[in-house]
Amino acid sequence: SMSDSEIKNRLELFREKRTAQNEKVLGLGHLGIKRFFNMDANTYRDGVLDKKTKELLGLVASSVLRCNDCIDYHLEQCAKTGSTKDEIVDALNVALIVGGSIVIPHMRHAVDTLEFLEEEGLFS
Repeated sequence: SMSDSEIKNRLELFREKRTAQNEKVLGLGHLGIKRFFNMDANTYRDGVLDKKTKELLGLVASSVLRCNDCIDYHLEQCAKTGSTKDEIVDALNVALIVGGSIVIPHMRHAVDTLEFLEEEGLFS
């Protein structure tokens, strides 16, 4: 049987797939697509709102819009920009109130992803 270190978890596979797919999309060479990707990256930089706050907003929007890939991406960014697990859970509660019970399956997904991030030591 494979050791734990040889088994990639769902989050690791998502990261690899996302990177490869982004390269394919950007490799199309379409100026409008490149501009949109650039605008997306710039939006989450520090501004009047800091990037930590913006990533929490991204997480809430992604949860309400029910995009698990987006949730995974923003959960990792929330951890990297200094959100605590408790802050993330509080933001997910906002998503639940705004989005309603249909958000619950995506909250389950998010809680699993938080466990992966904890295992990686992304929360202090």
